[in-house]
Amino acid sequence: MKAIERVKKFIKDYRHAWVLLYGLIYMPWFVYLERRTDVHYFLIHSPIDDYIPFVEYFIVPYLLWFVFVAAAAGYFFFTDKRGYYRLCAFLIAGMTFFLLLCTVFPNGLNLRPVTFERENVFVDLVRHIYRTDTPTNVLPSIHVFNSIGVCIAIWHSDALKKHRKIQYASYLLAVLIILSTMFLKQHSVTDVIAAFALACVIYPFVYAAQAKKAPKLSHQPI
Repeated sequence: MKAIERVKKFIKDYRHAWVLLYGLIYMPWFVYLERRTDVHYFLIHSPIDDYIPFVEYFIVPYLLWFVFVAAAAGYFFFTDKRGYYRLCAFLIAGMTFFLLLCTVFPNGLNLRPVTFERENVFVDLVRHIYRTDTPTNVLPSIHVFNSIGVCIAIWHSDALKKHRKIQYASYLLAVLIILSTMFLKQHSVTDVIAAFALACVIYPFVYAAQAKKAPKLSHQPI
């Protein structure tokens, strides 16, 4: 009976895991977009892209993005349910917009280098990314958007405000991740700007609206 009670308590305490079911919508949809071939892709390009060199060492922060987002989601999942819901709402809203936009407006890049000046483990990792990730469905950059989302969640966390080093380290990593998308030629400057614009649109609905409600609630009679 004790085991059953523990299971029930676990389910009750972590029932907010249902949000992760969004992955069952996102992944099949994204895979479909990556594999379709019967569409004409609009090439995304900014004149600034031509002045940004390819730097393979940025593959390190680029890959750390996966750890960055997962670690942030895990932290809020286990320690701050409200923060977790807001982070998920922000990310899901942006990723859903991304899927819808890429569905009706197929887009891609023609920025990747054909040859590399050097041969090293970093270039090998870049080649692997190029093989597994097509240069399509890039606007807005999810790498950039999700990094912004994690930074916003961290900035709003009362618990993490007591650990400034963790906050600043997170912001620095986010900046490196955002730069990596351009220096690896995975995204155009246009994709990055679009991600910031999307974040600015979604932020008031997820965070600012909740902040306005808090003072009103604080003045309610006890």
